[in-house]
Amino acid sequence: MEISGTEPRLGTARGQGLVACQSCGLVHPAGTEECSRCGSAVRSRDLHSLQRVWAWLIAGIVVYIPANIYPMLRTSTLLHREESTIVGGAIELVNQGSYLVAGVVFVASVMIPIGKFIAIAYLALGVRKSVVMNAHQRHKLFEVVEFIGRWSMIDVFVVAILSALVQLGSVAIINPGIAAVSFALSVAFTMLSAQSLDPRLIWDADEEFE
Repeated sequence: MEISGTEPRLGTARGQGLVACQSCGLVHPAGTEECSRCGSAVRSRDLHSLQRVWAWLIAGIVVYIPANIYPMLRTSTLLHREESTIVGGAIELVNQGSYLVAGVVFVASVMIPIGKFIAIAYLALGVRKSVVMNAHQRHKLFEVVEFIGRWSMIDVFVVAILSALVQLGSVAIINPGIAAVSFALSVAFTMLSAQSLDPRLIWDADEEFE
């Protein structure tokens, strides 16, 4: 038996003539159309996955623009009325000395959403052309994008809580701005974009470009 100097690669299920049900995980021989356990349609690959990824991603980017232009929060008091955008609110927190809170708001509302846009686009492009990361690193990136998706809603949660608690009649009222709706839609669309990507395509691309 010959021992090579390189680490052996594990074959994919499709390469072994197998396909797994995406609903219950039961493995079937290739060519099976319906799962014998749960009755779901069995497909080796989702051929329309990338179309949905790009559609949801573009929609998320489009609604993210007004989320940063229009006010996220409207504060009305006896003396004046103030409107704050996401970045404007973070700057105001810095001016008040709340550096930690400002940092959390900026990271969760600006850096994470933009990072998700770039990461999802990178993963989608990596299916069609050779990229720097190998398949294992791209799968890790995919899992990170899916995990942090829900935490991008922190701004929306803060606005919702403040709007519910601060309703003091003519003294002080806090209402959400149109940016809150746009931001929530952007987060939802990017989560749908990440979930639409069939991760099995990443392994296929890695084999194709070897």
